[in-house]
Amino acid sequence: MKKINFVLLIIVSLSFLGLSCSKNEDKPKFNLFSVNDDMEFGKQFDAEIMSSSSEFVILNETTYKDAYNYINDYKTKLLNTGKVDYAKTFSWKVRIIHNDTTINAFAVPGGYLYFYTGLIKALDNESEFTGVMAHEMAHVARRHSTAQLTKAYGIELLLGMLLGNSNNQWVTIAANMASGLASLQFSRTDEFEADKYSVIYNNETEWDARGVAEFFRKMDAQPFFPVFLSTHPADKDRIERVNNEWKALGEKVGNTNEASYSQFVSKLP
Repeated sequence: MKKINFVLLIIVSLSFLGLSCSKNEDKPKFNLFSVNDDMEFGKQFDAEIMSSSSEFVILNETTYKDAYNYINDYKTKLLNTGKVDYAKTFSWKVRIIHNDTTINAFAVPGGYLYFYTGLIKALDNESEFTGVMAHEMAHVARRHSTAQLTKAYGIELLLGMLLGNSNNQWVTIAANMASGLASLQFSRTDEFEADKYSVIYNNETEWDARGVAEFFRKMDAQPFFPVFLSTHPADKDRIERVNNEWKALGEKVGNTNEASYSQFVSKLP
């Protein structure tokens, strides 16, 4: 009985703490999970994705070495800006999913990033792609997924941890999310924050930091992004917010690199 009362006291305390930690967009939201939990969850999720070969056709890194060289180079340049939290802690593993009809990308805790060939081929230059990549990296670095999981699973998992019954929790959660990517939805605040950090990261590179805004313009002009929109809700002022962040950082005009991006796309099946 004393143990249960102690658990309830912790839950009440954490609930109040959670409310106080979510008011500032730049301050990480209250998160019940540790950084090590992020890494373990990502590992379990990636294992689920890799084992679901009928649903997720992952391009082989050896067979498509050139394509992975390009995409990993983009990733490395963003991580080397010094602006990405946990740049040297998380795995930052990139997977390319072979599906030309799905225009989507997603990321999970621990630095696992997934990009559909449909998305890659729908873009025109490196700036647009690194804008999307940096957006996904920001979801990971700002720990948006486990902050959301705190709301969905936090109390249950905390109880399991305190009572010694949580051995298979990460496996179960990863399997549930891998089987339904709609559960990866983020709040509008999280999306705004990921957009903002996409600009911050890219502003430290050769690329134009407004790339993610150009991607949003494509979404507005061509209504063929239903899957992406299901996991990344659109908002009418996201482009304006990106441009305002770019202006606040000094209005640096970077490169778009259409020719080299075309070379990357040519390495895909």
